[in-house]
Amino acid sequence: MLGFITIRPYQLLSLLRPGLWISQLSGLCAQPRPRPMANSSSSWELPLVAVCQVTSTPDKQQNFKTCAELVREAARLGACLAFLPEAFDYIARDPAESLSLSEPLSGNLLGEYTQLARECGIWLSLGGFHERGQDWEQTQKIYNCHVLLNSKGSIVATYRKTHLCDIEIPGQEPMRESNSTLPGSSLESPVSTPAGKIGLAVCYDIRFPELSLALAQAGAEILTYPSAFGSVTGPAHWEPVSS
Repeated sequence: MLGFITIRPYQLLSLLRPGLWISQLSGLCAQPRPRPMANSSSSWELPLVAVCQVTSTPDKQQNFKTCAELVREAARLGACLAFLPEAFDYIARDPAESLSLSEPLSGNLLGEYTQLARECGIWLSLGGFHERGQDWEQTQKIYNCHVLLNSKGSIVATYRKTHLCDIEIPGQEPMRESNSTLPGSSLESPVSTPAGKIGLAVCYDIRFPELSLALAQAGAEILTYPSAFGSVTGPAHWEPVSS
C-alpha cells in the first residue's frame, strides 16, 4: 500500500504508507525553493522529503537492508532528503551488546550509508548513530550522534545528543542512557539543505525548549527530533510536549 501525507503548519492532512512517509513541506520552510518541473510553465515546487520508520534489531546488516530499501524508494519518488530515526543502525539486547556493536564515524556501516546517499543522489538524516568517539579507549562510552549526509555522501554535520535520557518508569527497570553514553558538548549550527535550513536534535532533547529556541534563533526552519521512544515514553513525550 502506498499513500502520501502533506504537512502544512501544525496539521497533518492525509494518509501515509507504512514504513515510509512522503511529506510535502510547506509552512515548515520559510519560502518554497525552486526545483525543475517536467511539464509545467512554473519553476516553483515545494521540496519533497521522506520520513522513514523502521523497527531496528541487533542485526546491523539487516537494519541497513531495510533502511536502504526505504531510501531507494524515497529517491525513486523524488524526495530530496530522507529522515531515518534514532537507533536506525541497531537496537541491542542490553547495554553491553550496544557498546560492542558501536562503530566510529569512519567505520564500515556509516560508509555503507554514504555510498547509499551517493547512489541515490539524496540527502540523509541519520537520526541517532551509536558512535565510538575519539575518547572511546579512555571512556568505554559512546555518543548518540545525529549525522547529516549530503547527496554526494559527505558528512556535512554531526550533532551529539546533549540531554541523555535518565528516567525511572514505575514497574520497569530505570532507564540510564548515561551508563553507556556521553553527552555532547555543543549544538550544531543549522544546515542548509534542499528542503530548508535544518536544526539537529535527538529524541529526549525535545523536553528542553532552550535548545529549539537557540536553533530557531540561529536560523533553523525545520527542527528535527528523531526518536526511538518506547511504548511508555513515547506517548509521555509526543502528546504533551509537542502540543
